Amino acid sequence: MSERYDCTDPTGRADGLAAAGAAVRRGEIVVLPTDTVYGVGCDAFDANAVAAVLAAKGRGRDMPPPVLLPTARTAHGLAAQVPGYAETLMERFWPGPLTVILEAQSSLHWDLGDTNGTVALRVPDNPIALELLGDIGPMAVTSANTTGDPAARSLDEAHQMLGESVAVYLDGGPSMDSAPSTIVDCTGEFPVTLRLGALSQDDIDAALAAGREPQSPEHHPGSTS
Repeated sequence: MSERYDCTDPTGRADGLAAAGAAVRRGEIVVLPTDTVYGVGCDAFDANAVAAVLAAKGRGRDMPPPVLLPTARTAHGLAAQVPGYAETLMERFWPGPLTVILEAQSSLHWDLGDTNGTVALRVPDNPIALELLGDIGPMAVTSANTTGDPAARSLDEAHQMLGESVAVYLDGGPSMDSAPSTIVDCTGEFPVTLRLGALSQDDIDAALAAGREPQSPEHHPGSTS
């Protein structure tokens, strides 16, 4: 049976984080608050757990989950290279609602799905998520909803959709921002915006201009969720 913890209470938070950490180490999946919407995730290096996350959402391997990190430094151990403009964006917006897609280290022993050799990375601006990530390390985390349904903005919404497929639910209160993260592909010479979310294109452009990095002449906002 799923366990639920009120992380707005100090005791509940401590107990919940301990239970979530133990569940992730057992290869189970958990729901956690982020700075955007609620997420469902697991140890990024546990292929069976990643498959369980995708199954809970009703999603295939063609839509691999992003990886949440405890610090920006962790990205350098997972990415084969980090272009200067990506560094600029990471320094400006992490922790925060920016997901960057980078070339993954070929030596990593993980299976996130059909990634074509890339990985989507983000450092969330949420103390509960960051504390769990600091304990576990990189986690594969995607929005806590079944595919085709709106992203969960509360723990109740997440539980209604994911039910007993989740071992531990961490309740951090209602989401402060219902918009998903903005996704920027940083695998090429120029950044390409794949999805506009909590950050606007103006936000991205201003950060790049401040960092004196070259910008792509065209941007391609997408509509993936």
